[in-house]
Amino acid sequence: MAKKTEERKHALLSASSAKKWLHCTPSARLEDALPDEQSAYAAEGTLAHSFCELKLARQFTNKNMTDKAYKSRLNKLMKDPLYSREMDGFTDAYVDYITGIAYNLPSTPYVAVEKRVDYSPWAPEGFGTCDCVLICGTGMHVCDFKYGKGKAVSSHGNPQLMLYALGAWNAFRMIYPIKAVTLHIIQPRIDNTSAWEVPMEELLRWGEEMVKPQAAKAFKGEGECVQGKWCDDCFCRLSATCRARAEANMALMAEAENPPGTGAPLMRLPPQLGNEEVGSLLKRAQFLKSWVNKLEAYAQGEILAGREVPGWKLVEGRSVRAIQDIDAAYEALHEAGYPEAALYRIQPLPLGELEKLLDKEHKKILEKYIVKPPGKPTLVPEDDKRPAISSASIAEGAFGGENAYKEGN
Repeated sequence: MAKKTEERKHALLSASSAKKWLHCTPSARLEDALPDEQSAYAAEGTLAHSFCELKLARQFTNKNMTDKAYKSRLNKLMKDPLYSREMDGFTDAYVDYITGIAYNLPSTPYVAVEKRVDYSPWAPEGFGTCDCVLICGTGMHVCDFKYGKGKAVSSHGNPQLMLYALGAWNAFRMIYPIKAVTLHIIQPRIDNTSAWEVPMEELLRWGEEMVKPQAAKAFKGEGECVQGKWCDDCFCRLSATCRARAEANMALMAEAENPPGTGAPLMRLPPQLGNEEVGSLLKRAQFLKSWVNKLEAYAQGEILAGREVPGWKLVEGRSVRAIQDIDAAYEALHEAGYPEAALYRIQPLPLGELEKLLDKEHKKILEKYIVKPPGKPTLVPEDDKRPAISSASIAEGAFGGENAYKEGN
């Protein structure tokens, strides 16, 4: 039975899962019947947000906060087991980004931190919390802090931020004549920031034409389940056991045995796939790997919980040898005559660990020695927002520029 609305900490049609329920409308109600278990990553993100809220409050909304009060609240957060020194640096980077927006506006903006917004005029009982809202004149900035270090998130057409913006406009429209909104994603752990400006008129049209009809179906649990990027991007709790997802993926097998439109088995076709077929199959199969991984994880969890999954069992995996008591073992080797130089290897710390040791002033010393080489070529669908790279630019990265042959080398 679905939880009562008044008991909810999050809206049924939450902004963070909007990408999912806008496309797969039954998902919100189906997930609502399942237990919501917070992961360690989510708990870490919540703690980081608390640091952001405190730092922004002192900077903008509570300038009368004394040093003593600030340090007391900061120390309390730092006692959390999930706290790490790097969290301070990453949340500072977020505050610096927000401060940069504020200082570049033509006049002092209105700033709201951790602002609860209501977007229920477009999605039934819809509400959420904006990390930061800045308003100056006819412009509004809606900012979202992401502590995750997985996939880079873009602000362009981001439905979570667009719903927050609708809610913020709904809250402030009687005070500020908002004409345009800039949506910001700040993801400091992977050095990703993204900003996208959209006219308020366009945002309101999206709310009426896209959100309202889809949200009405989602709230009632109507419509068809549809597989897409939202299954994994929005951490759908049914992503492993969704029947529609299984049917969509398994249909690939039937298509391989008897390709549509041919009326002939695969053996009568050329023995090698053409690029057009490869492109089409990859489009269809792009979710297959993540679905199988989640299906395996689900089955393993069921067996570990004492429930049977017919045809499957758990066995002991490959084991790696380890020294049980490394201090005692090395002491015994020292006593046997082995010098320290033979038993230890001195290596530079990885960049991430090195940065954790340095304060802001000393990080500046390191910065001039840091380079960011091009990433490894990655295959993605053509609707991915990142620019395409050419074979010429790959060759340039490998053999050109600093790597180019020079006379006398």
